[in-house]
Amino acid sequence: MSAITTEQILNALRAVHDPDLHRDIVSLNFVKDVKIAGNDISFTIELTTPACPVKEDLKAQAEKVIRTSFPGVKNVAVTMTASVTQRASVQQAPILTGVKNTIAVASGKGGVGKSTVAVNLAVALAREGANVGLIDCDIYGPSIPLMFNINEKPRLHNQKLVPLEKYGVKVMSIGFLIDSTQAIIWRGPMASGAVKQFLTDVDWGTLDYLVFDLPPGTGDIQLTLVQQIPLSGSVIVTTPQEMSLADARRGMAMFQKVNVPILGVVENMSYFVSANGDRENIFDNGGGKRVAEEFKVPFLGEIPIYTKIRVGGDTGRPIVDSEPTSDPAKIFVTIARNLAAQVSISNVSSQSAPIEISLSSK
Repeated sequence: MSAITTEQILNALRAVHDPDLHRDIVSLNFVKDVKIAGNDISFTIELTTPACPVKEDLKAQAEKVIRTSFPGVKNVAVTMTASVTQRASVQQAPILTGVKNTIAVASGKGGVGKSTVAVNLAVALAREGANVGLIDCDIYGPSIPLMFNINEKPRLHNQKLVPLEKYGVKVMSIGFLIDSTQAIIWRGPMASGAVKQFLTDVDWGTLDYLVFDLPPGTGDIQLTLVQQIPLSGSVIVTTPQEMSLADARRGMAMFQKVNVPILGVVENMSYFVSANGDRENIFDNGGGKRVAEEFKVPFLGEIPIYTKIRVGGDTGRPIVDSEPTSDPAKIFVTIARNLAAQVSISNVSSQSAPIEISLSSK
């Protein structure tokens, strides 16, 4: 077999395309550290998120392309890594300088399971290998302490609060700072001020994703958040029935008005599966997908009514952690991967300069 060059390997790998970014992995600068040792070839594919939904497919395609293009090759070693991308506007923000992506999880109305979705998505992203934080922005009704079963108070370090951590997620909530039986009777500016402090007075360190669990509606806290930092995007949580969809539409319209990308829609309580396997659409079905199509945004997935999802919220053990092999947990992981893909798509499309190829070979 004649000597293989790095250029030949790169040209062959141009046949492998990222289905979300619609470009080949070489022009996307995914291929790193090409090494040729006799009949053995190795290289790294560095993706834009560890939660990439097509990671294994890309790896398999790359290995197949090399073996097909160079029949004499004995071993092909493909290492998969990730370096999470960042939206240019987020990178230039004067606060949260160590945070690559800021994601608001929102709903137009209460009772749709938004916090449950936010918590499980955050834990799923962390389990996929990302550095994740979560801010409980519901100042009047903080639920994150219960949903993570955290009863500690954050400590101070260098005049900043250190977020508490569980299930691989850094967490901050007003519920950590007050008595759980205390009613918070604050005017809007005070609640907004608390959210500002979570942005400026908390040491978040380096994060790939910081998730904001927003209160229902389109009020002061939502507006404060979009005024303080450039959001990478928002996720809208709804249930299938029209009453919920009407409020979801208002939430989506708000984000569009303030130029925050809508990363997608999640339909919670989409259906119920009985003990004998029968499916029942208790709150109708398909409304989330319809409203996503109406606004021309991605539909990230549908979550069933499942008792242990509720139990996980009540006991502080998210189902993604307590039953990772269950079908509902796998659904949350799929939605988290879809979300991560949409963040990457949005970030890459926001880049003003073309991606340059930088490779090393040994």
